[in-house]
Amino acid sequence: MKILLLEDDKLFSDTLKDFLEDEGFAVDLALDPYTAYDLAYENSYDLYLFDINLPFESGIEALRSLKNSGDGTPVIFITSRDDKNSLIEGFNAGADDYIKKPVDLDELLLRINAVLKRTKKSDKIELGDYVLDREQKEIFYKNEPLKLGFRIYLLLELLVDNAGRAVSYEEIYEKLWGESEPNKATIRVYMVKLKNLFPEAIESVRGFGYIFHSDRV
Repeated sequence: MKILLLEDDKLFSDTLKDFLEDEGFAVDLALDPYTAYDLAYENSYDLYLFDINLPFESGIEALRSLKNSGDGTPVIFITSRDDKNSLIEGFNAGADDYIKKPVDLDELLLRINAVLKRTKKSDKIELGDYVLDREQKEIFYKNEPLKLGFRIYLLLELLVDNAGRAVSYEEIYEKLWGESEPNKATIRVYMVKLKNLFPEAIESVRGFGYIFHSDRV
């Protein structure tokens, strides 16, 4: 599970990052909303963990901007505020939960797991005659596994989870090989196999990456 942590207190954010990574999460840090926007655009996250009091604009404003762009990632606010109006504003912006400072790390972990369980993506996604099975990490065609390989599965999962958004070569390569410097020729080989399955649904974005259109399956 991958978390984007938006917190302007560097010492506190490093403490949270170390704790969450010890619990098995992958964590990216942002000290301001503009950095968070860049990371959210470049990567796919399972959860946002946002402070409310931030430079430039609040965590609530940052979440509102992301939601308005179609980002449905769940969020937990970290806040020192205890007034009801702030909490109402946060939930109205799309927050899933909140935790007050000073943060009890065990409580934070419980809240994170509860939100992730509640917002867990479907184990099976129907794509016409195809099914993407997250549990088995396999693509099925009319109930028969295609046995196309784990990286083809990861590629389709990445595109489907970001349907309607252009996914960059860098994001694809990091997802499939764990590296940020993409080999575009290798990516194209894998993409050709997927395009054979979904010829109308996958759009190439010249010089950038690919978009999956779920309404064209």
